[in-house]
Amino acid sequence: MGRWAPGAGDRLREAALALYLERGFEQTMVTDIAERAGVTSRTFFRYFADKREVLFDGTSALTEISLAALEAAPATASTLEVVAAALDAVADMIGHDRELARKRQSVIMSNTDLRERELIKIANMSAALADGLRARGVDGIEAGLAAEAACAVYRVAFQRWVDADDGLDLSDAIHQSFAQLRALTASA
Repeated sequence: MGRWAPGAGDRLREAALALYLERGFEQTMVTDIAERAGVTSRTFFRYFADKREVLFDGTSALTEISLAALEAAPATASTLEVVAAALDAVADMIGHDRELARKRQSVIMSNTDLRERELIKIANMSAALADGLRARGVDGIEAGLAAEAACAVYRVAFQRWVDADDGLDLSDAIHQSFAQLRALTASA
C-alpha cells in the first residue's frame, strides 16, 4: 500500500481514529479524514474501501498469521496448545500499541454496526481456526469447540489488556485467560 504515498495509510488511520473519537463514527466523513491526514479522498480510497475499513483492514493479516502459527505448531501439541499458539501470533501482531487498541475499541463499542462487524470478524476467525484444526486432523466437533473457546479467551484477554493500567502484556493476558478456562473446565 505504501506505493502511493509513504506513510499515508498510517496518517489516515490516525486521522480517522482522532475524528471518530472527537465527532463520532457516523458524523465523520471520508473527506474529513483525508483533509485531516493531508491527502485527497482519492488517496483515502487507495488504502481503504470505506471508513469502516480503517478499523478492520488488518483482519485478513490476523487470520493469515494465526493460521500460519497453527500450522507451525508441533504435531504433538494438544488442540488447546495449538490454538494458544495461534493467539500468541495475534498478540505479537497487535499487542504492541495498547493506546491504539483502546482508541479502536472505544470507537467500535460506541457504534452498533461496528460492534456487529467486530463480532463477524471474530466469528470468521473462529471458522478459519476450526478449518485449520480439521486440516491438522482434529475431529470436527473438537475443532469447532477449541476454535470458539480460543476466540472467547481472546475477547476476554483483549478486553482485560485494553482496560489494564499496569504493564500487562496481551500475550500474558491470553495465557492467563487460557489458564482460567482450564481451571473452569477441570472443576466441571
